[in-house]
Amino acid sequence: MSDIELRTLSNLVNKTSLQWIFVGGKGGVGKTTTSCSLATMLSRTPIVDEETKQERPRNVLIISTDPAHNLSDAFSQKFTKTPTQVNGIPNLSGMEVDPSSLTGDEMFQSISLEGTGMDDEEKDGIRSMGAIIKQTTKSLPGIDEITVFAEIMREIKRHHFDVVVFDTAPTGHTLRLLSLPATLNETLDQVMDVKGLGALVNTASQMMTNATGVTSDDMKLKLEKWRASIQEVQQQFQDHNKTTFVCVCIPEFLSVYETERLIQELMKYDISCENIVVNQLVLKPSSEPVCRMCESRKRIQSKYLEQIDELYEDFSIVRMPLHSDEVRGVPALTKFSDFLLKPYDADTHGYL
Repeated sequence: MSDIELRTLSNLVNKTSLQWIFVGGKGGVGKTTTSCSLATMLSRTPIVDEETKQERPRNVLIISTDPAHNLSDAFSQKFTKTPTQVNGIPNLSGMEVDPSSLTGDEMFQSISLEGTGMDDEEKDGIRSMGAIIKQTTKSLPGIDEITVFAEIMREIKRHHFDVVVFDTAPTGHTLRLLSLPATLNETLDQVMDVKGLGALVNTASQMMTNATGVTSDDMKLKLEKWRASIQEVQQQFQDHNKTTFVCVCIPEFLSVYETERLIQELMKYDISCENIVVNQLVLKPSSEPVCRMCESRKRIQSKYLEQIDELYEDFSIVRMPLHSDEVRGVPALTKFSDFLLKPYDADTHGYL
């Protein structure tokens, strides 16, 4: 094995300042298996408590943000939108988040028109006005995803997790999420300057001040609070001590191409990315007889592995073997996770 083959994710595990670890790549490359194995590995690696200076278990949360959730299948147990302990691992929890079910109503959530003395037609008019403004602001690209992430951050703070692993959606969705804080921060400055929207907000503000006591200042306060959440997300994304991205791929053209696109975008938004996991490698003991199909696959994979080595010589590239069985359940994930820290050797370990 060359030196690059011996690289592992030990640099990531030993960096105890990390709070957010995103695992992403093209669909079907083993993101869920990798993220679950990584979360399992982190939960088995103790950290030193800052107050007591004693070792303690690391509290880990793994979250699936992929609409087609696979987390429950990977661990062979049901997860919901609230953190649930993984069976057999007390300090590891999992949850599955559906972005469409967590969108918040930022401006008109608590407005009541009861007891205002207004007739039904006037109430309907104000409700319609509020719905138009709410729909206008919520139609900004990616508004749902960033609201979800802000809510996730608040949830995590309440539960005191040391590190959170995100099993993300395929590359396109992930890039959209990671680019949102910077994009939305600029967009919000422009939204209220749009002549039509500005007039609509002013009209609604006057009507609601008269009817409910909700003033334009109240609306602005809500908007500024929401902006602060977006800015906090942006700061977390760009803090290399707190956030990193692990790319997952397989040695095939489309996957390697998409990995390069992902890494370029991560660099553009100043998001740390130092690790690449290459899955589904055909590795066999040297004592085994030659299999024509295996040799053919190895030749194809070798070509793309050389490209990966050349493109990402400064990265930790972790090579993971193709398994003969499903990697499902805590024992299988634990076994798989061992090779994220200790390189797999077919002559030593045999087939998996």
